[in-house]
Amino acid sequence: MEFVVIIPARYASTRLPAKPLADINGKPMIQHVYERALQSGAKSVFIATDHSDVQAACSAFGAPVVMTREDHQSGTERLAEVVDKLGLSDETLVVNVQGDEPLLAAENVSQVARLLDGNDAPMATLSTPIVDVEEALNPNAVKVVSDTANNALYFSRATIPYHRDALLAKQCELDISHMQRHIGIYAYRAGFIAKYIDLAPSVIEKLESLEQLRVLHHGYTIKIAQAEVVPAAGVDTPEDLARVVAALK
Repeated sequence: MEFVVIIPARYASTRLPAKPLADINGKPMIQHVYERALQSGAKSVFIATDHSDVQAACSAFGAPVVMTREDHQSGTERLAEVVDKLGLSDETLVVNVQGDEPLLAAENVSQVARLLDGNDAPMATLSTPIVDVEEALNPNAVKVVSDTANNALYFSRATIPYHRDALLAKQCELDISHMQRHIGIYAYRAGFIAKYIDLAPSVIEKLESLEQLRVLHHGYTIKIAQAEVVPAAGVDTPEDLARVVAALK
């Protein structure tokens, strides 16, 4: 099974300016992500950026770069531009890997691509078990529930599934044993990416501020499975960067 990896690398970042170029033990962060993505067995790995400095850095370590516009409103719009520029066929499997994950697990990249093998689902993603109550209650940790066929039923910032009996009985301890946290890695059929950006935004997508709910709202399937490797957190802040630098020394 062949798949292509695209790594969006936006230069602008409010909390960590020039984030893709942040130095991690002598390499820019985007190089760490690229090298780990190569280990996934992808047919090709491309970096998509909107800034010439990122392009120059990537070219220096031999990564193919696709320049994109600066005015995209979402990562999916940027992905659609790249798919168009590369001329990928509609059935090409594309994995979208975030450019701020220098501790990326290559096994998860190939796993999410495999979820689209042997079915007609247009999109796939991964999850991992919720490990503590604080994470379950954190709206920044997106929760997901799925069915027995590995189809996502719903994504939410709320604590789902809702433990009705425990909460009606005013039990203090929240049972997190069935909760899954969504991991922001996606595989798509290339033809669906252009279709997605033409879909009308849904009310639930706006309320939850979760792009993937547009797919479910319009009746499309998102395949999902537990990640083979529990993913490390990405880099959003200088503190995150310091943690990753220490981890990779």
